[in-house]
Amino acid sequence: MVNLASPRLGTVAVRASDEFFAAKERMLADSEPVFIADKYDDHGKWMDGWESRRRRDGGEDWCLIRLGVAGMIHGVDIDTRHFTGNYPPAASIEACAGEAEPGPDAVWTRIVAPTALGPGARHFVAVAEQGPWNWVRVTMHPDGGIARLRLYGQPVRDWSTAKPDEEVELSALRNGGRVVAYNNAHYGNVWALLTEGRGRDMGDGWETRRRREPGNDWLIVALGTPGVITRIEVDTAHFKGNFPDRCSLQAALVKDGLPDSAVVTQAMFWPGLVDERKLRADSIHGFDGADIAALGPVSHVKLNIHPDGGVSRLRIFGRPAG
Repeated sequence: MVNLASPRLGTVAVRASDEFFAAKERMLADSEPVFIADKYDDHGKWMDGWESRRRRDGGEDWCLIRLGVAGMIHGVDIDTRHFTGNYPPAASIEACAGEAEPGPDAVWTRIVAPTALGPGARHFVAVAEQGPWNWVRVTMHPDGGIARLRLYGQPVRDWSTAKPDEEVELSALRNGGRVVAYNNAHYGNVWALLTEGRGRDMGDGWETRRRREPGNDWLIVALGTPGVITRIEVDTAHFKGNFPDRCSLQAALVKDGLPDSAVVTQAMFWPGLVDERKLRADSIHGFDGADIAALGPVSHVKLNIHPDGGVSRLRIFGRPAG
């Protein structure tokens, strides 16, 4: 599942009732929270997360978040790491859907009931009311600090709005693309492969360990919707001494409801989409036209790298099959 609260998807903390000690934006950072013992600012101890001042009025603090892409939320992680004497005793989360910022009359659905929190710990909570949602409000009862908030789920796009013959990035996270499986992801962040823009550095992509045995490494992507592939980009940005020597791609139209474990097994026998091609360091490699086999509509694509290495972005464009 994807962290829908990630800024790399366009998610932003819109406003908060109070952020005196630590800015609300830090709560959404993709990095792990850190503690710097001797770091202070004009408001006191610097903390890596969102932290409000001590309440004396019996109220509670909240933060309004706009998701960069609407999605189904299956579970959350409320992380209080490094907040030991200043964590909230409890927190709850509500969600709603709509284009405009929710006003006083907005109808909110509670997706996480008030949940007891502890100091310096991660709190995982399953979500029953899954959405899709694009607005979230987290409330601390009554105040305190949250290091990180993760909202795990799956982006949802309304494909009925797609125009006939429109070329769409079918593999993009924001369009519902997802990583189904991979044989190795020792370094980096495998989900970054399907995000926008070029990688920031070598850690912003998929990189496997050095292979010391025969074979090759691979990764399988489920497209946001089945489509006819028109062009593909394999970007090795920042991978200079560790880019794959070659790559190839396979694809297939997978039956709805097939478990991911079965997809992995079937993928060994999928037909070729792009034959084995040489790759270069720190470069965008484009494949289109005769490079791509005419397989008709496909729902899943397997990227093979030979023998190992790192890929920053994989972009699969095509026309939705309807």
